[in-house]
Amino acid sequence: MKQSGSRPVWRQIPGSVWALGCVSMLMDISSEMIHSLLPLFMATVLHASSLSIGLIEGAAEATALIVKVFSGTLSDYLGKRKSLALLGYSLGALTKPLFAVAASVDMVLSARLLDRVGKGMRGAPRDALVADVTPVEIRGAAFGLRQSLDTVGSFLGPLLAVGLMLAWANDFRAVFWVAVIPAALSVAMLFFGVQEPANLARAKRGNPIRRRNLRRLGREYWWVVMVGAVFTLARFSEAFLVLRAQQGGIGIAWVPLVMVAMNIVYSATAYPFGRLSDRMPHRTLLAWGLLVLVGADLILAASARWEAMLAGVGLWGLHMGMTQGLLAKMVADTAPDDLRGTGFGFFNLVSGVAMLLASVLAGLLWDRAGAAATFHAGAGFCLLALALLLVRRMGGRER
Repeated sequence: MKQSGSRPVWRQIPGSVWALGCVSMLMDISSEMIHSLLPLFMATVLHASSLSIGLIEGAAEATALIVKVFSGTLSDYLGKRKSLALLGYSLGALTKPLFAVAASVDMVLSARLLDRVGKGMRGAPRDALVADVTPVEIRGAAFGLRQSLDTVGSFLGPLLAVGLMLAWANDFRAVFWVAVIPAALSVAMLFFGVQEPANLARAKRGNPIRRRNLRRLGREYWWVVMVGAVFTLARFSEAFLVLRAQQGGIGIAWVPLVMVAMNIVYSATAYPFGRLSDRMPHRTLLAWGLLVLVGADLILAASARWEAMLAGVGLWGLHMGMTQGLLAKMVADTAPDDLRGTGFGFFNLVSGVAMLLASVLAGLLWDRAGAAATFHAGAGFCLLALALLLVRRMGGRER
């Protein structure tokens, strides 16, 4: 795809964005090698209940999103986004061995929380850095590209996990040890491959969370925050996709292929839809993404057979590709330049609380009413988000 009289858009994206995408990819290979197996490891080796798994997953993801508030704000105050991202990626890499030695659910919880603190530390500064180095007219494409490369790791990780589980007779801990390698490579790539804009550190900085500064995060920004929270309620932890696949009788070693299928679709669609978000109304694309997620939830509620699982997780991945880069672009577009890290931080704080609530609710419904009820509840939250978009469109501007 080209812009008139210019190079193709993908060639205009700065090298640091490509490098950040590769950093994300390597860390995601490591993380997904572990996370694609972790629900099964907790259920079959540590004998955890579905509610416990939901609590751990929800608390872990909520921790990551909440920590982003502080890292984003600090990156605005210091004008040093790369240093904070490097600290976060380093902490994530250092926690990987803890999963391999975990002997109890409590140890897994501790490892997950520390790992997600690292993710929270790096997330908002990294996203703000993408916006800092990218021209506004191709910002959607840049976020889509970074998300696409990130998601390549999300399907390569489970593929490696499947291959190693088959080769090593379902030895969870050996697979977890191998995951340490790409995590270390990710830290090295960030250190050597990403350049931060010099003018960012030189700019005069104030306290981003002073009342006067926070008032500059206007109504459009807070609407994006609210939409993001409802989206998160509709899309609980993906650990429940893994558990649903196990219900369908798929062998333990093959279950991570569910995440592979989802992330292949996600990776393939994130850049095209990111590019599309630079040219079409945001609310229209969000609405279509929600309708796709409704379809995924209804299919997954109806059956756990492999055909239904494949269709359901494929639609789930399509929804992610349509909406995740778009939401990041909307945050970047509505937050002031000097409060961009803070803007991403507050967005993820609210989404973090929603993730915790959604995952706990999903675990409770799963244990007490069955898997179908969990996915029906997700579809219900999708319809709530659609209603929110419709009300906003009737009462304001399209974009």
